[in-house]
Amino acid sequence: MRCTCCPRPDRAAHTRPPGAAGRLGSDLRRRGAPRTRQRRTILGIIETANKHLDAAQILRRAQKTDRGVDRVTVYRTLGLLKRHGLIDELALLPLRGHRHYYESHGPRDHIHVACIRCGKVREFESQLYDDLKKQISRDCGIEISVARTEVGGLCAECRGKS
Repeated sequence: MRCTCCPRPDRAAHTRPPGAAGRLGSDLRRRGAPRTRQRRTILGIIETANKHLDAAQILRRAQKTDRGVDRVTVYRTLGLLKRHGLIDELALLPLRGHRHYYESHGPRDHIHVACIRCGKVREFESQLYDDLKKQISRDCGIEISVARTEVGGLCAECRGKS
């Protein structure tokens, strides 16, 4: 069954318990970064999340598994993952203040489609988006390493309530 919250081909990536070794942990290990118990907990939460999480949400979930995880550990781990290019930090159309959300890289770049009323965020993939990035790369002479696109409007449910 195809995953409903990300571009993964199935839900298998979301069934690992928090703290289990996953792709992020393996990638960090290959880069020589220490993998503490608290860091493994945080990595598991990011990898198994079924929605975009901010740092406070990651902290709350991590503390349910490991009371030794604190705010500093979460922010240091997020910073490490960002520096290594393993996660993206998203503003998501400042829907709820200026919180930032985090997600691990999927196999393809995607567009975040957000409802500006209820805050629901969907991820949209398209060959047209891939083609547009290739054209930008070719026409502007740039090798694209980061592509972030957000689209906002009212979802069908919120339009129905209006």
